[in-house]
Amino acid sequence: MKITIEPAEKIRGRIKVPGDKSISHRALLFSALTENNVEIEGLLKAEDTLSTQNCLAELGVEFKENGSKLLVKGKGLRGLEEPKDVLNAGNSGTTARLLAGLLAGQPFHSTLSGDSSLRGRPMQRVTEPLRLMGASINGRNNGCLLPLSIRGYDLLPINYALPVASAQVKSALLIAGLFSRGVSEIIDSYNTRDHTERALRYLGASINKPGKYHIRLEGPAKLYGERFRIPGDISAAAYFIVAAALAPQGELYIENVGINPTRTGILDVLIKMGAKVRILNEKEYNCEPAADLLIEGGRQLRGIEINGEMIPRLIDEIPILAVAALFAEGEMIIRGAAELRIKESDRLKAMALELQKMGARVQELPDGLVIRGGAKLTGARCESHGDHRIAMALATAALFAEKESVISGAEVVRISFPGFFEVLSELST
Repeated sequence: MKITIEPAEKIRGRIKVPGDKSISHRALLFSALTENNVEIEGLLKAEDTLSTQNCLAELGVEFKENGSKLLVKGKGLRGLEEPKDVLNAGNSGTTARLLAGLLAGQPFHSTLSGDSSLRGRPMQRVTEPLRLMGASINGRNNGCLLPLSIRGYDLLPINYALPVASAQVKSALLIAGLFSRGVSEIIDSYNTRDHTERALRYLGASINKPGKYHIRLEGPAKLYGERFRIPGDISAAAYFIVAAALAPQGELYIENVGINPTRTGILDVLIKMGAKVRILNEKEYNCEPAADLLIEGGRQLRGIEINGEMIPRLIDEIPILAVAALFAEGEMIIRGAAELRIKESDRLKAMALELQKMGARVQELPDGLVIRGGAKLTGARCESHGDHRIAMALATAALFAEKESVISGAEVVRISFPGFFEVLSELST
């Protein structure tokens, strides 16, 4: 699918964004493991989260739609059923890695696969520690690539320092730790997103954080909950936040967005760049903070350097921050983001290539980008590279080009934000 984006002078309106993708995955998975029924409100209905739901259904979990809410009939830790077919994680790395942790604790055999893109993404960072816990895992390239064949056992607890900052790996090990008999301790390298820890605490697991990067979980666990209410996804909101901040005129109000501190690096960076962003009406749902956001346009931004501990807090937002940097004074330098080379696409290469087509001054680094602000963008024919975040970032940049742009492969936004282009059009006309 090709989409044409016309230049815009203003961004104005009041919107809601879809439910947080990371929390949606976890709400589905942990609700399935409870000893009772759980109602989920605000669940993201997109291809990635549907992959998680479909895999859980193959494991015997029952779901019932109730208007905009979803009722999940909990099976407990030991109530899942051996799947009759291969579990298909689609394009979702979160689905594959979190399910690997879940399946490692099950007393049956299962096979986990995904689409061609996911089958090329690294899995050894999950499979190696799960083997240390006692799971039998085989797959292509010695278990480094999907499909994976998993035979679960009674797992041993683990004491493990993550070699790479990854919320997905951390979450997979914590999920496996639910099934072990003893205390598992995970040492993170940075404060990666902590939705798993918050969900487990909400559901009554014995989990705590004795140190800044140190997580302690006691298994086996019994989980109980009644309701997950999922706030809007700050990663989905990021495109509109940047668009509103860059627009010469306008004001944008975004309702009920998650402001988990491990995810708000995008707000911290934009405010440091000079954007006017206000956080209003703070609240909390199932241990997750949320708020409304008000963004005013017409501000001159300035380039800054992003690296170190900030990177895990905005890893998904680096493509859209690169767009913000195009219109800032000076230079933005992004380092320590080599992880972006093994996402749905090589996001560093894709953003540099596509923004250069529009006339941007972007230099690709081994682990980041250098973006020089001030270049006038012209319309161009761009490619999504099969990556939803690249497609949405390019569409945002195209709003401020001198002529229309065409983005090919735009249908990929269905992975995380099916109505993205409709909302963008409403705000910019």
